[in-house]
Amino acid sequence: MNSKQDDEINKTFPGSHNYNSANNLIGSDQNNNRDDFDDRDDSSIALKVDNLSKVYDSPAGRLVVLRKINFIIRKGEFVSIVGPSGSGKSTLLNLIGGLDKPSYGRVVINGIDIFSLKDNEIAQMRNRLIGFIFQSFNLISRTTVQKNVEIPAIIAGMDSKGRHERSSSLLRTLGIEDKALYRPINLSGGQQQRVAIARSLINNPAIILADEPTGNLDTKTGKEVFDLLRVLANKYRRTIVLITHDPGLSERTHRTIFIRDGMIEKEVIN
Repeated sequence: MNSKQDDEINKTFPGSHNYNSANNLIGSDQNNNRDDFDDRDDSSIALKVDNLSKVYDSPAGRLVVLRKINFIIRKGEFVSIVGPSGSGKSTLLNLIGGLDKPSYGRVVINGIDIFSLKDNEIAQMRNRLIGFIFQSFNLISRTTVQKNVEIPAIIAGMDSKGRHERSSSLLRTLGIEDKALYRPINLSGGQQQRVAIARSLINNPAIILADEPTGNLDTKTGKEVFDLLRVLANKYRRTIVLITHDPGLSERTHRTIFIRDGMIEKEVIN
């Protein structure tokens, strides 16, 4: 970011802190040197959010949704992002997922600065590097469970034999291999979310973004789905970012980032 942009963002966010959560996580210098944060070359880092800010201009005035967000997530971490409605956490997830563009700042996934790419390259990156799990499952009802799981692989150009073997393996691991030829409408909510988890893994992504994945499930089924995510992180070393309102779930992740008024309020290692 150049000095002109820095001046502009500081005017937009007077008094906002530039909280670098890497200080607690990786022992960086306590002077919060943002150049060190930017230039650190570490292959263990899956996601780096650098000075990320989002501002909307409207006739009613300027709406600041995110203010200078900084944090690092390492490969294999299971991190939850928690905050009240309107705190900016959903906007943050959309920016990390390349679904929206920031006003300022960077999102770096596996060493790739995603917003330095062209729009079509961002779409390719999103398909290959990010797995999404949504609260409402977002499955296609007119096709089978197995085809739903394979859709990202089809878009990525994986051959039919490879994607069939991989989707079958994922469904087997998640305990729903016998539902491969079912339509999603014939599955329970928990089974549909397992399909969505399998779909998120099909391209072996660098990170998984889970937006309230238990929100549409009853307590028992929600716990089962969350436990699956924990297994993915703890046993298979998948990197997961979870958006949740449930403190009982966030306390069971490796680390929790609390968002309030578009800023990082605090960070807790669980």
